[in-house]
Amino acid sequence: MTELANYALRDEIRDYWSARAETFDLSVGHEIFCDAERRAWHRLILRHLGSGAGRRALDLACGTGVVSHLMHDLGFEVTGLDWSEAMLARAQAKARQRGSDIRFLLGDAERTMEERESYDVIVTRHLVWTLVDPAAAFAEWLRLLRPGGRLLIVDGDFVTETWASRLRRIVERLRLARSGPVDPGTQMTARHRSILSRVHFSNGARAEDICGLLAQAGFEAPTIDTRLGAIHRAQARHMSLLKAMERATQYRYAICAGKPLRSG
Repeated sequence: MTELANYALRDEIRDYWSARAETFDLSVGHEIFCDAERRAWHRLILRHLGSGAGRRALDLACGTGVVSHLMHDLGFEVTGLDWSEAMLARAQAKARQRGSDIRFLLGDAERTMEERESYDVIVTRHLVWTLVDPAAAFAEWLRLLRPGGRLLIVDGDFVTETWASRLRRIVERLRLARSGPVDPGTQMTARHRSILSRVHFSNGARAEDICGLLAQAGFEAPTIDTRLGAIHRAQARHMSLLKAMERATQYRYAICAGKPLRSG
């Protein structure tokens, strides 16, 4: 009973992603499957963070290191941090295979234990919607940035249904009704929905709400960028029609914000 009582939502999130580590890179939107998507990601990063030029970058909730490698491509000195040992094992194997010198650490993105003012930029992809305490997380990320440092968040509202997501859900229900026993993928979907119902942004991570919390934490000039069409079009080439339509109609965005320079 004590062990179950100490099993917090953060632990459940970690274990969910650990269970997905083996197949994570098989999904469009996780790994990158074409040069067109890679170039689109590079343009987004350059637009908000500029080229690396040896600057220190922290990829929070790095998973298998997909974004870490995008940052490394652009000349950043990259550290990837994730709370899942299974994800990190795959990230490290990928880095060895590609001959990259990315540093990977085991840690909680909301409480990193990294040194104060040790990074020039921080990047996150599809992390914010999972945060249990975003206010505390944003304060932590501000602490890690050097004065004038930049934060880039790439995320979306994965809760609010669109006509395309409703259509896909109906089609999937019809398929399940014909398939018989529940398969492991359906069980993982149920775990995902259970977690989503209990995180801070359980009603959907809206960019305006995130910007408000960033400003309260001390970030300046948070801006919203919804120009992600090139990324989504490249991803759609490797998706089913229903998933591509859902991706195109979801509210997805990037947010960039800065840490103020010290006065005087």
